[in-house]
Amino acid sequence: MAKLIYSAIASLDGYVADEEGNFDWAAPDEEVHAFVNDLERPVGTYLYGRRMYDVMAFWETAHTLADESPVFKDFTEIWQAADKIVFSKTLESVSTSKTRLEREFDPAAIRELKASQGRDISVGGPELAAVAIKAGLVDECHLLLTPILVGGGNPAFPNDVRVQLELLDERRFGNGVVHLHYRTRT
Repeated sequence: MAKLIYSAIASLDGYVADEEGNFDWAAPDEEVHAFVNDLERPVGTYLYGRRMYDVMAFWETAHTLADESPVFKDFTEIWQAADKIVFSKTLESVSTSKTRLEREFDPAAIRELKASQGRDISVGGPELAAVAIKAGLVDECHLLLTPILVGGGNPAFPNDVRVQLELLDERRFGNGVVHLHYRTRT
């Protein structure tokens, strides 16, 4: 059975984007990016809402950019190899390969997907993750905390849910980023 994993890069005060919607402060350096690649390597399917899909669709053509690092190229290959499901009521079509569009996020269908998959599933973006967390679908969380306070914006986790977590691992990086890996308790 596949695990459903939520991963986020967030400010120390818990935001994935600031009040203006900026998240350039969250761009990982080579060390952190290589670590993220290893976290993402077991993922067979990405679940996205429209906004996260719009951001991540960049990786469909990232291989055409010149002079990118091996770490960058590695993530491009990881992302392109995975299936993607985009949940949106307004998106007319998808522009990336191995991608299907769904109008509704159906927790029962995600439970079936978890049961039928041999590889992990990743839910991307805090809004879709909030729906999955509230439905009790998220098995693990990876949080990469960036050493910055942004004072407000788009929170990494929903405010109206309570979930017990068990710390599985932690790691500190040279640039001050801290990785926390949790399993949800039921």
